[in-house]
Amino acid sequence: MMKLSRTLLAVAVLASSGAAVAEEAKVFGGAVNGKLTIASDYVFRGESETMDGDVPAIQGTLGWGNDAGWYAGVFGSNIKFADPNLEVVTAPYIGKAGEFGDSGFTYDVMLFSYLYPGASYSNYTELWLKVGKQFGKLNMQLEVTPTLDDWFGVDGWQGVNYAIHPSYSFDNGVQLSGSVGYQDLDGEGAEGWGHWNLGLSKSWAGYTLDLRYHGSTVDSDHKVYCTQTEIFDDRFVVGISKVF
Repeated sequence: MMKLSRTLLAVAVLASSGAAVAEEAKVFGGAVNGKLTIASDYVFRGESETMDGDVPAIQGTLGWGNDAGWYAGVFGSNIKFADPNLEVVTAPYIGKAGEFGDSGFTYDVMLFSYLYPGASYSNYTELWLKVGKQFGKLNMQLEVTPTLDDWFGVDGWQGVNYAIHPSYSFDNGVQLSGSVGYQDLDGEGAEGWGHWNLGLSKSWAGYTLDLRYHGSTVDSDHKVYCTQTEIFDDRFVVGISKVF
């Protein structure tokens, strides 16, 4: 618990210090930004990362980006699994975003590494590939995200997440957004699953309130999660975040 508390405190300090730097000057030709989030759960592709919402999630991101579309940063969050060594995830990332000429189609390519202090045997990296298009107030994003090494550190397991992310912005500032996807998983004893979410968010004065419903296709017959399928139960998650 002491290690967890120190890690979360460090995330908060990094995000707040990043805000101060961003206000003062450019860094390597780009701007520094930060984000802090407190939520009732941390759901990733239909899976509760906090043991079925046993503890709230406290998350922070410290990032950097420039006008050319290059960006980098680190994400951190508390987590809770059956493995007691899985207490925190830290995730450095680097990427490039932009537009295909004047087509209106956007792209986003990002390397994202999941690092688990005290449980490095679970570390792995994904390559996030996204293409998007704005249609008036509607935005559509297509995602294909393969793992670059063994998924969650399991020998021989490889995964690819396929997802569609639509969002619609209303005139009053409310945004309706969701995701429908499938986490493919290959390897001996592996099995994929479908996942989805739908929610409303509203921003004001740098704060964003988000209410979201998550679901999945995982049940008690699933090869991977048959003994702990409760972490895939459908659930509402409420969160509030602050950008700096």
